[in-house]
Parts: sequence; C-alpha cells; structure tokens
Amino acid sequence: MSITPVLLCGGSGTRLWPLSRKSYPKQFVPLMGEETLFQASAKRLAGTAEGLSFAPPMVLTNSDFRFIVTEQLQGAGIDPGAILIEPEGRNTAPAVLAAALRARAQDPEAVLLIAPSDHVVPDVAAFHAAVVRGLEAVAAGQLVTFGITPTHAETAYGYLELAEAPGAEGAAVALKQFVEKPDALRAAEMLAAGNFKWNAGIFLFAAKDIIAAFEAHAPDLIAPVEAALREAQVDLGFLRLAPEPWSAAADISIDYAVMEQARNLSVVPFDAAWSDLGGWDAVWREAGPDENGVVASGGATAIDCSDTLLRSDSDRLEVVGIGLEGIMAVAMNDAVLVADKSRAQDVKLAVQALQEKGAPQATSFPKDHRPWGWFESLVVGSRFQVKRILVHPGASLSLQSHFHRSEHWIVVEGTARVTVDEEVKLVTENQSVYIPVGAVHRMENPGKVPMVLIEVQTGAYVGEDDIVRYEDAYART
Repeated sequence: MSITPVLLCGGSGTRLWPLSRKSYPKQFVPLMGEETLFQASAKRLAGTAEGLSFAPPMVLTNSDFRFIVTEQLQGAGIDPGAILIEPEGRNTAPAVLAAALRARAQDPEAVLLIAPSDHVVPDVAAFHAAVVRGLEAVAAGQLVTFGITPTHAETAYGYLELAEAPGAEGAAVALKQFVEKPDALRAAEMLAAGNFKWNAGIFLFAAKDIIAAFEAHAPDLIAPVEAALREAQVDLGFLRLAPEPWSAAADISIDYAVMEQARNLSVVPFDAAWSDLGGWDAVWREAGPDENGVVASGGATAIDCSDTLLRSDSDRLEVVGIGLEGIMAVAMNDAVLVADKSRAQDVKLAVQALQEKGAPQATSFPKDHRPWGWFESLVVGSRFQVKRILVHPGASLSLQSHFHRSEHWIVVEGTARVTVDEEVKLVTENQSVYIPVGAVHRMENPGKVPMVLIEVQTGAYVGEDDIVRYEDAYART
C-alpha cells in the first residue's frame, strides 16, 4: 500500500533557544549530527520498506521557510510531491484537513501518515514495522495514532490511555482517552499503570476517513479550508493557500478538533526510542551522556562536571565548565544560555524576556537564510556594516539598487558573476568590485561550488529594507 507522508513544518522551538528561533526553528538545525531533524524525518518516510511504499511527501510550511524546505529536501535527495504554503499559522487541524482534501482529490483511497518534522526516531525499521501494524486498522476505517512507551515519568508530554494493556505483538489497541500533560505525581502513576503511552502526534488514516471525522466533529473548518485550496495559487512550484478563507479557519489542534471526539480511534504501541527534543534536557538524554552524566559538544570542555550539558555552536567561542552539576550551557555567536537542567522547560521564558526588551536574539539569528544562500552580519556601526555572504552554485541575488548605501564586494571563495549597470564581469578569489550608490547591480554564482564574499556597506542607512528589486528569480519583486 502506498502511503503519502505529510510533514508538518512550522513552529518556533522556543525551548531550544538559542539554537532554535522563530526565524530558523529546531527542525532545520543539525541538533543530533550533520543531518537536520527535518531531513531525517523526510528520509524516514521515503522509499520502500517491508510491507510499505511511501509516495513523495507533502509538506505544509509557511512562506518564510519555503526555500529552506526545498534546499534541505534537495540535500536529503528527496523530491516532494507538494509543498503547501500556509498564509498564517492556524495550528494542526486546518493543516491536516488541507492535506487530506488535496490527497483525496488526487486519489479517493489515499492513505496519509501525518508526522511532525522535528522528532528523533533512531530505529527506523521499528517505526516502519509499527506503521505496517497500523495499516490493518486503517483498512477497517480506524484513525490510528502512535503511542510511545514511556521510559520515565515525563510531565512535558500528553498521554494516551489505552482501553486495555497492549499485547506482545504490538497490534493496534482501542483508545480510552487523551490525557493532558500531567504533574509529576500523576506522571509517575501513569508510568506504573502500564496502559498509558506518550502522545507523539503521529497519525495514520485514509484521507476519506479523516475528512468524515472533520465533517462530524469540526464541520466549521470544512468550508474555509476547501476555499483556501480552491483559490490557491501556484508560485515557483509551491502551492500558496488563499489567505482570506484560510484566516477564517479556527486556530485549533487536530487533537482538540477531531481526535478527542472520534470513536474510531486506535493506538499502535511503539516501544523503540523516540524523542520530540522538546528541551535541552532531551538533547542531553539523546546525545548519550558519559559516565559522569556529561555531554560536551562543539567547542566545549568539561572539567570535573557531572549531569551537565555544554555546547558551543560557534567557531569563535570555546565553552569551558569547571565543577558544574546539573547545568546546561549553550553558546552561539550572539547569545549564551546558562540554566539549571531541571528548568529545561522554562527556557521559553528567556525568549519572552528578550522579546519584551526588544532584543533581536529572541527570534532572529545573525545568519539570515535566503533562497540563494545566506548572509551574516560580522560588524555593524553607525554608518557601515560588514557581512559574509554565501551564494549556492547556480544561484543569484535579485537585480537591485540602493538609495542610501554603496557596497564593496571581496570574493574569498569561488567565482562571482557581477553586474554593475551595463557592465558584467567575473570576479575571482582575492578580487573585488565597488558598487556605487544607486547603481543597478546583481551577484551570481556561475560555478559548481559555493561562492563566498565579504561585503562592506557604507552610507547613511544600511537596513535590509533599502532595496529596489528589478528582476528576481524568486518572485520577490
């Protein structure tokens, strides 16, 4: 049976600040190795396995992430079936309904596997086997969710109470009820009971069955989501859902809208390792602490420490911990987090505090990802700014001009094709070019390797909004 994966790719990941921020949340970050969580999720739901065949994935994301999604899918060697752009975040229920409606229109018997794009599932074969076990229930008209066997009394997850204890074969079991995130005492009681599972937010069902469930339990969502799909516009291969009807859809999760009311819900137990990396304590746990309970990664060194996470994601910063116990310290170029490991779920409070004081570090990185590559600010003064810019092979920036600044480009890696008014020339490593105020200009990378240059801006105003675009490969004019 062919299954269409639906990857939900939004969110802000505030509990993993400063590495995860609104402008570049945790699913796009290589938290557990070279591969990002999004890439690992896409590869986990691709190709064929015993008893399974995955169709190209459908991805739901927002406009800011659309080029990051395509770049990372390309890096993972996966061609998407469709990338749907949500005009604004409306939680998971409208997103799942949009995916189901689109899938049913293409195949009335379509089966969907709904999955967040930021989970860690080390044993892919075990996950595939769980999906196979769920297909029998789907064939009987059931909506299937996957319940993770708890390893500890976790208070950060919702739970699923099974109607009966699961059998050794791991077949689907009827769901008794959803349980909200518990306090520590209740979590310990549920762990001891044996018939409670963590709610992973992963679902398997026929498109027609989940649509029927929406019609029965959340009918007010049908009309706006159908209209958003009907009036959607194709933009550079993305499908942009229509903003006006989409904004009329309720902001509600799939659990609240449908699942907690549906009577045809089954749970497939999943006994292998799983994590949603919902905090730095989870990263510490998944990374595999040493005999002293220490995880030190990147430019980090631990001396006489225990039960501690030390991490540097900056090539400019060395983090050294001495005599620490129960501490997590995470450093980046522009922000450092130091907290008691028991307060991992409170890291979001740091984001709130920074937002209240207007600090850009709350939501934005120094490195700004664009469809053609990225740039980062190295130095900013009252009348100047210095940037490092990377342009992917074959990519180009828009043909543009500025009112208030001139620019000086120095190529340090690769070769740039530079347009300045009527002149077009190649600029190689250790060569530079000057862009006067008001000149119409563009930089391109005609080569096969990334091109890196240093840009020095000077003028009365160096903000990103001082730009006039004349041509743009990414439809931003």
